Amino acid sequence: MLSTKAYAAPAASVPLEPFNFERRDVGPHDVLIDIQFCGVCHSDLHQVRDEWGGSVFPMVPGHEIVGRVTKVGDHVKNFKVGDIAGVGCMVDSCRTCPSCQEGLEQYCETTGMVGTYGGVEKETGRPTYGGYSSQIVVDEKYTLKVSEKLDLARVAPLLCAGITTYSPLRQWKVGPGHRVAVMGLGGLGHMAVKLAAAMGAEVTVLSTSPNKEADAKELGAHKFVVTKDAAQLKSVRNYFDFIINTVSAPLDLAAYLNLLRRDGTMILLGVPPEAPQVHAFNLIGKRRRIAGSLIGGIAETQEMLDFCAEHNIMSDIELIDIKDINEAYERMLKGDVKYRFVIDLATLDN
Repeated sequence: MLSTKAYAAPAASVPLEPFNFERRDVGPHDVLIDIQFCGVCHSDLHQVRDEWGGSVFPMVPGHEIVGRVTKVGDHVKNFKVGDIAGVGCMVDSCRTCPSCQEGLEQYCETTGMVGTYGGVEKETGRPTYGGYSSQIVVDEKYTLKVSEKLDLARVAPLLCAGITTYSPLRQWKVGPGHRVAVMGLGGLGHMAVKLAAAMGAEVTVLSTSPNKEADAKELGAHKFVVTKDAAQLKSVRNYFDFIINTVSAPLDLAAYLNLLRRDGTMILLGVPPEAPQVHAFNLIGKRRRIAGSLIGGIAETQEMLDFCAEHNIMSDIELIDIKDINEAYERMLKGDVKYRFVIDLATLDN
């Protein structure tokens, strides 16, 4: 077993604190990664506070992991010691169901995907612990190659925020000639803007705050609409092919569905506390659709990382020490981050 340092939540709504545990030994198909950076996802905050229910404690959060390979199993083919590697939201799945066979492990139909934290290792039956830690052992099939061309700290959030926005853009084949609106300019939204623009779409940010216009344009948005301004909102009625909705707050979807053209699609990425209400006429009158999307499979996540390396796309971040994680959570609740916190795991030793 491998002695590992970490920060963990000992119970719901209790501050994270130093925590030591043991990782499994490196098996024949495993890679051992010395974690350098881990992004802080808003879902980490939900999980450590058990806001979605079912959280298991102690919990070591973190599923936006980048680091260097320090050991590989005897049968590993795609990684060697010294490689830069990434780990996203899952570390295993059943591998045999139709979804897994199609490279859509995130929709595993038998056991469900095994989360990087908060899950159970198939090999050992032990809880999975995430990236707020010094190292991680992962099967190479669930490990990603990361280009050293990019700033590795800024790459870390691509393993969740990046793939969560890339996957629906690819699924709906977004490209030149499409008009894409992005609702919410946070960790997910700012990546949606960058990726959709790089794919050649016309991108508009929909925001309640006029103060975000300069940031939106700098990120690559072509247009900006203040949704509290009735005239601005009316100017884009029946305009968009797609709306990428990253908002997790309660929201009246009706006003935004009317911004879709005939056959337009709103893709839900955010998870509001209560189910949104929609009148059927908002959909059937223009043959509009509401869809949802999770993360991507391993192959698609690798494709996303390669796309980002090619187009020099990274997350905008604030790098923090691990000891400041509880303060970072409080700032996240206030929306005081542009646009993702990333933990420097070298600070675990300080």
